[in-house]
Amino acid sequence: MKRPRSVTWFPLLTVFLLWASPSPAADAAGVRVGTARIDITPEKPVAMFGYDARKDLSTGVHDPLSARVLAFEAGGKRLVLVSTDLIGFYSGTADHMRQALLSEFSLQPSELFLTAIHNHAGPALTIDPQRGHANNLEYTERLKGKLIEVVRQALGSMEPVRLGLGVGSCPLGVNRRELRVNNRGESSIVLGRNVYGPTDKEVLVLKVATPEGKVKAVAFDYATHATCLGGRNYTISGDVLGLAEQFVEKILGSDVIVPAFAGASGDINPWLRAEAGFNTDSGWIPEPVLQGAFLGEEVVRVYRGINRTGTAGKIVTNFATLQLPLKPPEDPSAKKSEAPGTRPFNITVARLGDIAFVGLGAEVCTEIGMAIKAASPCAHTFVITHCNGAASYLPTKEMYAQHGYEVKTSPFGPQAADIVIRESIRLLHGL
Repeated sequence: MKRPRSVTWFPLLTVFLLWASPSPAADAAGVRVGTARIDITPEKPVAMFGYDARKDLSTGVHDPLSARVLAFEAGGKRLVLVSTDLIGFYSGTADHMRQALLSEFSLQPSELFLTAIHNHAGPALTIDPQRGHANNLEYTERLKGKLIEVVRQALGSMEPVRLGLGVGSCPLGVNRRELRVNNRGESSIVLGRNVYGPTDKEVLVLKVATPEGKVKAVAFDYATHATCLGGRNYTISGDVLGLAEQFVEKILGSDVIVPAFAGASGDINPWLRAEAGFNTDSGWIPEPVLQGAFLGEEVVRVYRGINRTGTAGKIVTNFATLQLPLKPPEDPSAKKSEAPGTRPFNITVARLGDIAFVGLGAEVCTEIGMAIKAASPCAHTFVITHCNGAASYLPTKEMYAQHGYEVKTSPFGPQAADIVIRESIRLLHGL
């Protein structure tokens, strides 16, 4: 793993990578960027997604949902990063939306990162009239049009830019695989708070500014579920990551877009989780607002420390669909000789200068993302989950001996995670 060129230590374990300034000739041949943001807040009550116990439609909106786009172009190659304040593109909507965008803008599959922040306080997407509420069907169709519109705006606003990268740290995310022992001495892994478990506290911040210094975008990547609001909440919100985006945009100005990306966080929850709603007690700061501002302040702190910027000369991308092995059949009558089958899993990789992006089409546990980062040939790697697919949970091999929610709900066999790690690293080195 490469060492940063220049490192400065600040309080709260904040570190900044300062890019070397390129020559004017490099600037002329550098990357161009377009940015755009569009409101995707439901206009009608909708069925929400993320908790099976929640049956009713939404009852109101606390804060708006948005789709934000960063579109890069260099040497005829494009890279379009789409961040949405949604839980993910489940129920067949990933391919539905991706194909619409790929076709509309003649993009290669590797040039599009269609992502969601895994927000559990937003609408469910559906294209199936037999399984979705009519309001959600209408919302999903309108969303497709809005995604096409916002990508078109970004691609139509290209201009030369310089890039800066900063690295910070935030303790908001906590491992949720808690070991509990009952009064009979029986142990189990439950959804709780495991303060000693692995977490990826890194906050990666990408600054995008014109050569004159005008900031166009500040993108960040952080590993946590957006589950501060729980199954008793019926109010639309961006939850922790969405509120962090809004906080940073308020601080930096409405003309700066701040797309968030959810890192590998299948086993990571925010410190405070499953709240019933926004507490309005006098003097109380609602938990989603508190935690969103906490993460947002670290993003702003890192951004303000990026004093030098550079340019990337080219964009390189790749895309692969793996066939990951599934669990053996649980039916005791099934023949042991029968193969368990496979399920497709999308990996999208891109390189922009010395920054890598790895998009994983599933809910990936944090140890997997950390392993990919550690072996990446680039100085810094954005691991982005819920990207170009929604293949359910991907636990590590070690978790299968411990069991727990992530293993129980995953369709994959124990060896699947190692395959994803190996193939992600291979694709990165291929860039």
